[in-house]
Amino acid sequence: MTEARRTDLSAFLRTRRERITPEMVDLAPGPRRRTPGLRREEVAQLAGVGVTWYTWLEQGRPINASAQVLDAISRTLRLDSAERQHLYRLAGHAETIAGDSGHVTPEMQQILDRLGDMPACVANSRCDALAWNAAYAALFPEMVNAPEGERNSLWHTCLTPNPTTLLLNRDQELSRAVAVFRGAYSRHADDPCWQDFVRRLSSESAEFARMWARQDVAEPGPREKAFKHAELGELRFSTTSLTAVPEIRLIVYTPMDDQTWDAMRRLMEK
Repeated sequence: MTEARRTDLSAFLRTRRERITPEMVDLAPGPRRRTPGLRREEVAQLAGVGVTWYTWLEQGRPINASAQVLDAISRTLRLDSAERQHLYRLAGHAETIAGDSGHVTPEMQQILDRLGDMPACVANSRCDALAWNAAYAALFPEMVNAPEGERNSLWHTCLTPNPTTLLLNRDQELSRAVAVFRGAYSRHADDPCWQDFVRRLSSESAEFARMWARQDVAEPGPREKAFKHAELGELRFSTTSLTAVPEIRLIVYTPMDDQTWDAMRRLMEK
């Protein structure tokens, strides 16, 4: 396990421990409790591991944890499926991937173009937009016209002032997007490109830095998203994410009502 992974593992375990109260695991709260959530020794006791060993694990010391021990810690900290997978990856018990392929085949671009009025893009797991169709470009002009290193949905959502297409319910959607990104990051925690992206975005966006520090993890999946377009008003889409090749996704925005279909047709006629 590299130092970067140990640091991420330490922060993740600490935040998960701090959200579990003694009452949630049938422990008496006790007097003069200064630690949010459980104490380290309480986690160790409930998981059936040594206090010193767990303390070293949470401190990011170079020790090994078996899958069985990670299972016990996961149950104690009440981790969900995404969080368990994240923990295993950080602890070196899941396959890691060296990097994303940025190669978009002609066939992928043909699929994008055939989708017509349905905005769609090809993105990697770091949320970089690699290719898109005309409908996507019309809907998100600031994204596709950004410099290459900033053509990223997280970067765009955090740092684009007054976008043409404003994401409604932005705080909730951004929080979930950061959590999904955290899950992907655990497969690339040793990659300098990923590390640099997180550093740059954290320095530019206090909002991202705050959400990143929460250590939340989520699995990708379909979403319903609402936007307010500068000229066309409210637009509603369901998003579908299809894995094309490992770490590369085709993301399609399907209009959810006649108003959105009509708005996309008008937008494409400009």
